[in-house]
Amino acid sequence: MAEHEVEGGLTSVASALDLLDCFLEDEELGVSDVARRLGVAKSTAHRLLTTLATRNIIEQNSSTGRYRLGIHLFELGHLALARLELRRRSKTLLEQLREASGWTVHLSIAQGSDVLFLERLATLRGMQAIEQYRRRWPLHATSSGKVLCAYDPVALQARIEAGFPSFTRYTITDEDRFHAELATIRRHGYAVSRQELMPQLASVAAPVLDSHGSAMAAISLTGSAQELGEHPDRQARLLQAAAKRLTQLMSGRGREPTEG
Repeated sequence: MAEHEVEGGLTSVASALDLLDCFLEDEELGVSDVARRLGVAKSTAHRLLTTLATRNIIEQNSSTGRYRLGIHLFELGHLALARLELRRRSKTLLEQLREASGWTVHLSIAQGSDVLFLERLATLRGMQAIEQYRRRWPLHATSSGKVLCAYDPVALQARIEAGFPSFTRYTITDEDRFHAELATIRRHGYAVSRQELMPQLASVAAPVLDSHGSAMAAISLTGSAQELGEHPDRQARLLQAAAKRLTQLMSGRGREPTEG
């Protein structure tokens, strides 16, 4: 029997991808957890898990019997990052920014209603304020996400439709207030987040723009709210210079920075 198609694709492939998304928030899941989240029978969830396990996309924890992402997915993810032109062209530039600022540097892009961090170059000083590191966070709660929304109407609309969940008492949770914040960001050319995602955490971000003036990425510095959050202007100037250079590199108008 031919496999059913869904929106131009195969249902089994779509189900496998939906299954992988289940692990965005949880390190390990049981068969019942996966079945409930996908809305399928336990037998179907088990077949999906065991099929992916044969290719090391998923693996089973022998101690708990639960499933987690497998090592082959890790390998594929690193290959995807290594082959991403934006990340490759920015690497030396980001290292120079970390050296000049002394703070942890991030490179990120918009993915739906979230910001996805492609690269992190850490410093001890910059990481001490971070309670929990994840590669994906809602756009409205980080400086990177806010600057992406300020210069990308598609990202902004996605965040509006998804809503504005609160993380701390400083998180922007009102659409009108968020629009006002974005207007300020456009005037200054950079964004600041002070304890909006985590207590004691601050970040500053600048947009990497394409030829149409839309944000293709963001570069940010992360550190303590007491140090970085109180005096972001100098760091913002460093970020804007780095973002401008990366914009030129991506457009073919600039030379690759040299190491050292």
